[in-house]
Amino acid sequence: MATCATETVRDIVLCGHGSTGKTSLIDRLLEITHAVDGTHSVDDGTSVCDFEPEEKAHHLSIEATLAHFQHQGLRFNVIDAPGYPDFIGHTISAMRGADTAMIVIDAHAGIAVNTRRVFQEAEKAGIGRMIVVNKIDTEHLDFASLMQSIRETFGQACVPISFPRLENGAIVGVVDILDEKADTSNAPIDPAIYKESLVEAAIEADEEWMERYFEGEVPTNEDLKALIPKAVANGTLIPIVCCSIKKAVGISELLDAMALCSLPPSMVHRKAKNGDGSEIELSGDPDGPLAAQVFQTRIDPFVQKLSYIRVYNGTLRKDMTLPGSNGRKGLRIGQLLDVQANHLEPIDEAGPGDIVAVAKMEQLHTGTNEGELELPNIDFPQPMVGVAIRPKSRNDEAKLSVALHKLLEEDPTIRIEHDEETHELVLRGMSELHLSLIQEKLARRDHLEIETYEPRVPFRESITFPAHGSYRHKKQSGGRGQFGEVHIRIQPLPQGTEISEFATKDNFPSMKHVHYFEAMNFLWIDSIVGASIPGNFMPAVEKGLLDRVHKGVLAGYPLQDLCVEVHYGKHHPVDSSETAFRIAASAALREVCKQAGPQMLEPMVDMHVTVPIDCVGDVYSDMATRRGQISGTQDAGANMQTVVCVVPLAETSSYARALSSLTGGQGSYSMSFSHYAPLPAHLQDRHRQHIEEDDES
Repeated sequence: MATCATETVRDIVLCGHGSTGKTSLIDRLLEITHAVDGTHSVDDGTSVCDFEPEEKAHHLSIEATLAHFQHQGLRFNVIDAPGYPDFIGHTISAMRGADTAMIVIDAHAGIAVNTRRVFQEAEKAGIGRMIVVNKIDTEHLDFASLMQSIRETFGQACVPISFPRLENGAIVGVVDILDEKADTSNAPIDPAIYKESLVEAAIEADEEWMERYFEGEVPTNEDLKALIPKAVANGTLIPIVCCSIKKAVGISELLDAMALCSLPPSMVHRKAKNGDGSEIELSGDPDGPLAAQVFQTRIDPFVQKLSYIRVYNGTLRKDMTLPGSNGRKGLRIGQLLDVQANHLEPIDEAGPGDIVAVAKMEQLHTGTNEGELELPNIDFPQPMVGVAIRPKSRNDEAKLSVALHKLLEEDPTIRIEHDEETHELVLRGMSELHLSLIQEKLARRDHLEIETYEPRVPFRESITFPAHGSYRHKKQSGGRGQFGEVHIRIQPLPQGTEISEFATKDNFPSMKHVHYFEAMNFLWIDSIVGASIPGNFMPAVEKGLLDRVHKGVLAGYPLQDLCVEVHYGKHHPVDSSETAFRIAASAALREVCKQAGPQMLEPMVDMHVTVPIDCVGDVYSDMATRRGQISGTQDAGANMQTVVCVVPLAETSSYARALSSLTGGQGSYSMSFSHYAPLPAHLQDRHRQHIEEDDES
C-alpha cells in the first residue's frame, strides 16, 4: 500500500447491536469493490472479518477486525466492531481508531440495547455518526414509524437521505434524496418531508448559509453535498441510509453515501499534549510532530502479538526510533503492516489517518502513545461478572499465568485479581458469555483447561462493645516449659477515627508505643508498666495479635475496626519465650473478643443501574429483595434513568443475568466498593453453620 493523502482516507467503525448484519455488510462492501476475491458468508464460516474459531463457531464477532477497500478515489479503513454489550471494550477502542461511526440498525428489530450504547460512545468519542438501516426487505415494514422511533430516540439531527423503493410491495432498490431524477412515486414516505429537515440540519453548521437561508435562498443538491460533511462533523446531521444485504439492495448507494458523509481525519477535532503538558489541536500534518496510539492488541498464533496503531499527526516509518517517555528508552519500530482482516502486507510508512499494525513489540499495549505528542487515555468500563478459576492440572499453573497475560493484552475489559483474603484467583469480565468465550479461547489457543466456581465473599469480623481479659499459656512436659501471660483491653475503633487524636495519654495514661495497621483499621497500644512483659517479648506479642486479626474469631475472616491495649502480663525467667507470648497474645484476643459482641461484616458496593424509564420500578422492587438501599435516580438521557443504590456484594453475583431479564437486555450497571456493614444476625448464623459443615466435611 502506498501512503494515501490524508484527505483521501476515511476511517470508519461499523457498530451497533448484535445480529444486525455488520459483518455481512463488510463482506459485501469488500466484494463489490473487488478488495477480496470470491463470496463470503458469516453463516458458512467464510466471512472475511470473523476468522477466529470462536467467531466461526458462534456466528458472532468477538474482537474488532480491520479491513479496507477503495471507492471514488478514497481509501476506506473499516473496523468491524462486535455487536453484543459483552464485548463493548473492543467497540470503544475501535472508536479511537475511527473518525466516523456507522451504526447499523435492524429494520425489523428496531433500536436494541447496544444501539443506544454505541451511539452514546460515539458521541463521547467526538466522531461523526451515520445510521445504516439494514433488512429493509422485512415484510410489512412500517418505514415511517421506524424513522419516527429513531428520531425520537437519537434526536432530530437524524435525517434519512435514502428510502426503500417498492414494486408490488417488494423492495427493488433505494431512492437517494439528493437525486433529482429519482422516481419517488413508490417510496414508503414522502421524501419532501425530510428534504427540508436535511437542508436545515446541513446549514446549521455553516453561519454564512444560515444567513442566506433566512433571506430566502435554498441550497441546491450540490450545495448540500458540500455542506453535509461539515454538518456530520458538528453533529447537526446524522444521515440515515437504507439497504438490504440479503437482497443486495442499496449496497452501491451505501458506498456513495459513505463517500459523501464519512469524515476525513482533518474534520475530527482532537487534542494532544506536548512534552511541557500544554494542549495542541492536531491538524493531520504529515510533516508535523508524530501523534500515534495503539488502539487494539491481538494475539495471533503465527505472528504472536499484533499492535494496531492509528496515526493522527506526523508520519510513522518502519525502523524509526521513537523517543521514550517517563524514563523509557527510545523505542525502535519494526516493520509496519497493512491489515486486511487476518492478511498482513509489509509497508514502509503511515501518515495521518492511516491504520497499521506492528508485530512482536512487547513494549506496546492498548492505549500506548507513540511519538512526541500524547493522546488521552482510552476509558474502558469495569468488568462486573467474576468467577474464581484454577487450572484442572496443578502442572498448568505456570501455563495459566502466561495465558492470562495474553488475555489481558487483548481485552482491556478483563481483570485478573488475586484475593489475598480468600486466596482465590478471580477472573472478571463483562458477562457470563464473555467469560465462557474466554474459557473456550484458553482451551483452543493455549491448550489449557480451567475449573471455575463462585468466588467467596471477603467477609470481615469486628466487635460491638469494649471488653477486657487475659490468657495464660502454660505448658510443662519435662525439661524447659512454656509460659506467657497477656492481659488486654479492647474496644471498637470506628472507621475514620483520627489516630493521633484518639491514641493520647488522656485516653491511655500508661501508653508507651502505638502501632496502627491502616488496611484493617487495627490499632494496638503498648501500655506495659514495669517489666511484667519484658520488652524483648513485645514483638512476639504483636505477632500474636496480628495472627488472630488475620484468623478472626467467628468464621475465619479477618478482624477490623478494633483497638487493643496490652496493659499487663506475667513471665517466667526460664520458661518464657517468644513462642509462648505469641500464643498467649493470640489466644487472649480470641477469648476477649468473644466477650465483646463479635459480629460478621459484609462488603457493601455502590451501584449505578441505568435502565429505560419504564423499568425503574422493577429495579426498585428487585433491589428490595437484595437488601439494597436506594438513594435516588438520575436522568441518563435517551429515555433512560440511573438508579443509585448501596447493595451487599453477596447479593450481586447473579445481578447481570437478572438485570438483563428485567430490562430485556437494555440495562447496564457499574459498581465500586463502598464500606463494610454488619451482616444481619440470621444470615450470620446461617453462614457460620455453613462454615462448620464445610469444616466437618
